[in-house]
Amino acid sequence: MSSTANTAPGRRARTPSADVQRELVSAAEAVLVRDGPGGLTVRAVAAEAGIAPMGVYNRLGGKEGLVDALLIMGFDRLRAVVEAGQEPDMLERLRACGLRYREFALANRHFYAIMFEDAIPHEHTSAEVAEHAAAAFGALVRNVEAAAAAGRIAAEDPREVAQQIWSAVHGAVALELKGLVLTPDPAVTYRATVDTMLRGLAV
Repeated sequence: MSSTANTAPGRRARTPSADVQRELVSAAEAVLVRDGPGGLTVRAVAAEAGIAPMGVYNRLGGKEGLVDALLIMGFDRLRAVVEAGQEPDMLERLRACGLRYREFALANRHFYAIMFEDAIPHEHTSAEVAEHAAAAFGALVRNVEAAAAAGRIAAEDPREVAQQIWSAVHGAVALELKGLVLTPDPAVTYRATVDTMLRGLAV
């Protein structure tokens, strides 16, 4: 008889212990995307994963652990987006990086909300989350360094320039997500914002 034959209706087959945490994080992502930050509860994630709520506490320490896992996932995806460029011209790569930031935010609104808008109240940021967030910012710093090394922008302090770029694109994205862009086409306005910023940096 298969291992699923005795599984209760509506429940998944027993997940091997080594995979339980992965299942829980995947379930948490599904709940976040489907129900938004307000729907992310231990009970909802446990039901999605097909395990008892106590399993969430045993594996991830409860809701705080779930949020930490999602934050790490979000920052890792953002880092991948920021560092993904293959454009041979370093200034164009930096421009594409800025455009992809907006694409990430619009395609992952719930992730963006918990990463940057405190959509789920979180008592503290763990060292691991801070490390992954720093890695995402580090990808932007490396793009700035590459553009400066290629002589395409002036950046005596790449980290300072990266912070300025992030401040600009984050502010533009935040306005769009809140429906506060007052021009006819937010995408056109955003591209123009990125272009204006890069003209100021260009050699």
